[in-house]
Amino acid sequence: MAQRPQQRRSTSSSSSSSSSSNRRKQCRFCGDKTVDIDYKDPRLLRSFITEGGKIVPRRISGNCAKHQRSVSLAIKRARTIALLPYLASE
Repeated sequence: MAQRPQQRRSTSSSSSSSSSSNRRKQCRFCGDKTVDIDYKDPRLLRSFITEGGKIVPRRISGNCAKHQRSVSLAIKRARTIALLPYLASE
């Protein structure tokens, strides 16, 4: 019978160097209490919209659930009064 190759287990020293790249993103609004989410500020809201016009999900943006809800609501309000586009321009 053929023997299976044994897998090497990673040591704690190698995992500590990779843990810095896997660090969770901090919510921008929880960290800095001075930044307000406002639908009248399209410059802030553009950082949460893709080039195609979609709202960036919270796993990508790093927002907490509370602030992601208010960001998406502000984007929708800004789109309604034409401060932000619904679609990307060609």
